[in-house]
Amino acid sequence: MKEKAKRFAEKAHEGQYRKVGNVPYVTHPIRVATFLEKNGASDELICAAYLHDVVEDTPIEIEEIEKEFGKAVADLVRSHTEDKSKSWKERKQHTLDILKKASSEEKQLIVADRFDNLLSLEKDIKEQGQAVWDIFNAGYEDQKWYNEGIAANMDQGLAQEDRPAFFDDFTAAVKRIFH
Repeated sequence: MKEKAKRFAEKAHEGQYRKVGNVPYVTHPIRVATFLEKNGASDELICAAYLHDVVEDTPIEIEEIEKEFGKAVADLVRSHTEDKSKSWKERKQHTLDILKKASSEEKQLIVADRFDNLLSLEKDIKEQGQAVWDIFNAGYEDQKWYNEGIAANMDQGLAQEDRPAFFDDFTAAVKRIFH
């Protein structure tokens, strides 16, 4: 099922590129899925990682994800899909609100997605400097608010034994970038 989800994402994101550089967009969900797999995630969570931006950024509807990959995968994707009709700040506040009461797998998906984006951002800043901030919908201060909010809320309601080690790596990246 994981390979099917990867192929589905590759097809869905065909022709899309990351905001910085001429990098195919699908490299992001592939990195998120690979990262979660290396950290012991379930097959459903790995599939959801491949598919996490499909509904948000392509014409594909959540019902098609559910039909192809089942309710568990669709529910994870649904929990992480933003309503693009809302402002950037409203969408991010919604994610922070969800994160507070999310399941362990939902939290892992949100944090792994943000972590990959932060590592890409860190690389872009090293290569291109502070001008990178001008490319995004939200600048340094808004990005700082959002990422610090993720770090502050990701542990809420999560038992210590369910807390993945990479949450510490995410917090360290937030501190490095938004010092």
